[in-house]
Amino acid sequence: MSDARNGRAFVGVLTVLFVLSAATELYPADKTSLELSGDSIIRIVTQIQRADYEGDRPTLKRLHDELTRIPGGNKLASRVLYWRGFALWRRAINGFNETPTPKDLEEDLTQAATDFKDAIALDPAFVEPKIGAGSSLGYLMYLHRKDPTRVQELLQQSSQLLKEAMATAPDNPRLLWVLGPIRWSSPPERGDGQEKAFESYNRGLESVRNQKRDASDPLEPSWGEPELLMSLAWSNLNRTTPDLNAAEQYARAALKMVPYWHYVRDILMPQIRAVQAKATKG
Repeated sequence: MSDARNGRAFVGVLTVLFVLSAATELYPADKTSLELSGDSIIRIVTQIQRADYEGDRPTLKRLHDELTRIPGGNKLASRVLYWRGFALWRRAINGFNETPTPKDLEEDLTQAATDFKDAIALDPAFVEPKIGAGSSLGYLMYLHRKDPTRVQELLQQSSQLLKEAMATAPDNPRLLWVLGPIRWSSPPERGDGQEKAFESYNRGLESVRNQKRDASDPLEPSWGEPELLMSLAWSNLNRTTPDLNAAEQYARAALKMVPYWHYVRDILMPQIRAVQAKATKG
């Protein structure tokens, strides 16, 4: 479902910062409990997204722990669980790009999947944690690739979650971003392959640009455009017949949106330039 190369393609991720206005009115704090206020939740979520792009794994772990669970089964509780899962999902994805590979990736992915599943239990109609859980389980499959029994178990869980997401939100840009590497690494005889991955990314890009953000609910996920641009850059670099100009253009577009994106700025762009230089000499 994934390999180290695709793991790198996923590195670093998230999107424009959420609106911070009227947070307390949107999610008033319960004065009788130790729950985080709505303002604090949104502040932590914003920091999680930035730390993801910066590749700051220690901060992602700290922010996950700071974003404490909200008692009850309301909408806010499910969104808090989503962003807790998101923090560790992205911490693991960033970790795949580090050398040597961190030893806590399985722990991060397992807890991320748990947080996402808990969010689903509170709000079964909330598709976003199904996408995150499906991806997290896919990365766990890669870590357990030498254990066929475990791989099969994880595959069944991941496939079911992603199928449910596809059935209810086929044009969700975050789902299409997650599906891209799966299609890239699956053989054409199964109806997948590189071109299908490009179709997924381009469809996701069109969808996210047409997506109307709900400014009244800043905890609803709306990220995706920079990630899709990054994946198109990586894919053009690594396709059977590389398109280096397209790879650079997509990478620059991603950096225009997120100038501090560690993976694109410090890893992917240098890779593109190195191949360009080699092609010029050759």
